[in-house]
Amino acid sequence: MKTIDLIKTRRSIKQFKADSIHEDDLLNWLEAASYAPNHRMNEPWELLFIGPETRAKLKHKTNFGSAPVVLAILSKPGATAFERDENVMAAACFAQNFLLAAHEVGVGAYWASLGALPHNREILGVPQDYDVIGLFGIGYPEEIPNAKPRTPMKSKITYLS
Repeated sequence: MKTIDLIKTRRSIKQFKADSIHEDDLLNWLEAASYAPNHRMNEPWELLFIGPETRAKLKHKTNFGSAPVVLAILSKPGATAFERDENVMAAACFAQNFLLAAHEVGVGAYWASLGALPHNREILGVPQDYDVIGLFGIGYPEEIPNAKPRTPMKSKITYLS
């Protein structure tokens, strides 16, 4: 599949099949994700694989759609506010690369932001100066939703002189 088709067909998955994800596949997608643009090659992302006990403590309303894998992507702190922003942007690019690599082989994901909530940061043991990019339920989709309409790009563009 062409990259543009991967981008346009990726969806947020709400419910997953029970089929397991092979660790080698997961590591392959994560390695591909590590080619994300990142300033000064500092690779600011860190990962937490979330087991059943921690997952239960997070109390996600759908238990991450019963995804067989749940992981968190974190962004390391920066020495300045600007460097922190650069790290967050790079870690978000890492997340998108990961989602596209998994999608290419039919694996979907749900990106939840609840890891950034103070009580969930504590459950996850996230250091105060780290950012939580998201919690991701990963698995084979039970159902793939249709695309939602997008705003035409021309309405988002401003030309400067």
